[in-house]
Amino acid sequence: MARDHEQRAWVRMPSGRRLDLLDPTPFDWDDSDLALGLARTYRWGGHSAWPLPLSVAQHSLTVMQVRAAACRSAGLTLAPEAALRELLHDAEEGLLGFDCISPLKPFLGDAFKTLSQKLEAAVFIRYGLQHWTPKEHAAHKFADRLAAASEAVHIAGWSAQEVEQTLKITVPPLSDDPLHPIYGGTPWEPWPPALAAERFLTELELLKSRCV
Repeated sequence: MARDHEQRAWVRMPSGRRLDLLDPTPFDWDDSDLALGLARTYRWGGHSAWPLPLSVAQHSLTVMQVRAAACRSAGLTLAPEAALRELLHDAEEGLLGFDCISPLKPFLGDAFKTLSQKLEAAVFIRYGLQHWTPKEHAAHKFADRLAAASEAVHIAGWSAQEVEQTLKITVPPLSDDPLHPIYGGTPWEPWPPALAAERFLTELELLKSRCV
């Protein structure tokens, strides 16, 4: 029984590589696998007020831009290594193919938490990422919450009042889409998976080249 269970934890990547979700290594996927996995993994339980749901790939780009904007407002520049960590902050979800909404995570228990942590550790090793300092993590969480509040209003269809009172996200949502000045299109509109994967992969490759 244990052997059958272990065999079912294997995932075949589009590149042909194999990922063991129970025992991941940093060599089990390539960048295009990760980009496509994140582009096909959806936030907000896959629900959306638009024709398409919001991918984790697009969300990751948003968080990175929100974090970069916060640095600029303080007269600083977000370092390539820090930008890469922001871009990859949910990378394990693309490998797993599942973005669990936060209130449900405690119900999935320690086994799911351990699985996610193993995938995250493999990602950090693969891309040479240092773990967050407390200050960096606090700045990241603010950017992540700001992105979430904005997505809730502009993409998932919640009102600003509901975001605060029902979802318990106290950060006021943004009015302007941080990705619109870069990519154009309709502000806040979720991208098709192929486009989200392409844009994520382009940014990933650019940041990797700057971190060398």
